[in-house]
Amino acid sequence: MSALQLEVEQPQAVILALHGGAVTSRYFDYPDRPRQSLLRTGAALGYTVIALDRPGYGSSYERGDEMDDPARRVDLVYAALDRLLDSRPRGAGVFVLAHSIGCELAARVAADDRGKELLGVELSGTGTRHHEGAVEIMEGWKQDRSWPRRSGRGVRDLIWEPTRLYPDEVVGAARIISAGPPYEGYVAEHWAQQFPDVAARVRIPVHFTLGEYERVWRSGPAALADIAALFTSSPRVVVEEQAEGGHNLSIGLTSLAYHLKILSFVEECILHSETLFRRQG
Repeated sequence: MSALQLEVEQPQAVILALHGGAVTSRYFDYPDRPRQSLLRTGAALGYTVIALDRPGYGSSYERGDEMDDPARRVDLVYAALDRLLDSRPRGAGVFVLAHSIGCELAARVAADDRGKELLGVELSGTGTRHHEGAVEIMEGWKQDRSWPRRSGRGVRDLIWEPTRLYPDEVVGAARIISAGPPYEGYVAEHWAQQFPDVAARVRIPVHFTLGEYERVWRSGPAALADIAALFTSSPRVVVEEQAEGGHNLSIGLTSLAYHLKILSFVEECILHSETLFRRQG
């Protein structure tokens, strides 16, 4: 497993970031875009940030066909986290942040028995119901089995719409793109149905964000309320719409605003954790 890691000497906490599909961990530290970087913003505010290349990406790319089992992927994340931090300070603990298809892994990590020790989790760019535009494209795929498909528009196009939400050189993410592992096809097809069951087993604070212009998943107040209702075992659930945000919240023009909101939530999770510790003591 490989990762980007920006460490501070005495962290408030550790942020573990899990990228989405078809990109590497550089999603959280896009080349030459320091203002958009979760790593740099987090470190400036006293957090150690680890952006992990998910199983089948980075140094584990060649073993992507061995990653079908979700439980194995979860074990790899916990093992990588322990190895990367080793004896290094964790501050108040570990908070998990994930984007798009990376939310499948983050939710399973949080729902695992070991997840109750985490400070909390942030999920963005996922859901249980696809946006009408995405549904239309996917239905077209079922009818058109030709390859390459005669209809050139795909879900990937929706990921970058409207393009005005991103720096020009970022659209398409050419500098961080990567082929995805085979198992992601199954995840993409079945995650919306599996999400409710996994969410119900999460027992830590949850923050969920959808961009105002999310085009892959349904957004808006009703969609956010539906997601909040899934986390029946969580002590606190906050759902939020990111103004002027699209699907790729961590590399858009509003990414700094987004990251600051999540780091504010992490601070609240730290206070919650400290309060619980004092009560138990």
